This record gives sequence, C-alpha cells and structure tokens, in this order.
Amino acid sequence: MPDKSPKRANKRGAARLSAVQALYQMELTGAGVTEIVAEYENLRLGKEIDGEKYLDADKSWFRTTLIGVIELQKTIDPIIHEALPDGWPLKRLEVLLRAILRAGVFELVKRKDVPSVVVITEYVDIAKAFFDGDEWRMVNGLLDKVARKINSDDPSLKALENSETKTDLSDIIDPTTISEPENP
Repeated sequence: MPDKSPKRANKRGAARLSAVQALYQMELTGAGVTEIVAEYENLRLGKEIDGEKYLDADKSWFRTTLIGVIELQKTIDPIIHEALPDGWPLKRLEVLLRAILRAGVFELVKRKDVPSVVVITEYVDIAKAFFDGDEWRMVNGLLDKVARKINSDDPSLKALENSETKTDLSDIIDPTTISEPENP
C-alpha cells in the first residue's frame, strides 16, 4: 500500500506559504513575531479553519523563515531594492508582494542547502496563488536576478544558463502592483 502521508516538500511548501501570510499579517497589524509564531503553530498550521483543512507545515521551516526574515530585514531589503529597476523603491510594492520577495531572498541568502531554482519556483507558485496578474513574473525575475548574483556557483542555476529566464525587471513590473508611498 502506497504511503499517503504528506511528503517533506509539501510540508516545506506549506511552511513557506504560511511564512508569507504571517509576514503580511505582521506588516498590516504590527503584531510581534512571538505572537504570530504562537498563533500559526497553535491555531493554523495543520488545523481546520472555517471548514478548510490546512496542510500541516514544517513548523521548524516556518519558524526559521519567519524569524530569519525579521532578523535580516535590514540586509534583505537592500538586496531587493538593488534588484529592482531604478525608481522602483521596495516600499511602493504591494505588501503581499514584499512579503513573498523577502521570504524568497531570505532563503536564497541563508538556505544554501536548497537549490536556488527550487526557492524561485516555490515563491513563484505562492505569487500565482495570490495574484491573478503577472506578479509571478516579477517574483521570478527578481529572485532569479538575486540568485544569479549571490549564488552564482549554484549548479541549479548553471543548468539554466541557456534558458530564457527573464531578469530585465523594467519589462516585468506592472504599475498595478505598486501602491502609493506611505510618506511621499
């Protein structure tokens, strides 16, 4: 009889998705990381909410990603800003898009045990789950650009060297994915 238990990758994928949701919630509500980790681990991850059963997530992966993004945000944000085209400050991107990019860049910087292509694919899939437009293309292009700069020796990227991965973000950014700056 085949094993029907969730595979490790599914639990990591659920952890990534939950980390993005938690980052989004933290930015909107101002909640602290300890409060959010407790809420997600006790009330959301693997639980049923409003009739929907949430996939059990790798709690360690969730916690490490969420806390890592918060602790390294002053390092992560400049990396994202540098990858954006001139004139596109990070603070003008939609809150959820910032959360996706921050989590993806965190993994590219700190999770050298995960191939860059896997990180990019996972966060592109998260963007596709939340957005109906081309925001996923922006996530793909930006994370690809960051990965090629900071993980240039990653074999998963070398396999894509002849691919047509788009990294010119000036052709990808859709003005509908930005919001007005909070302090003009």
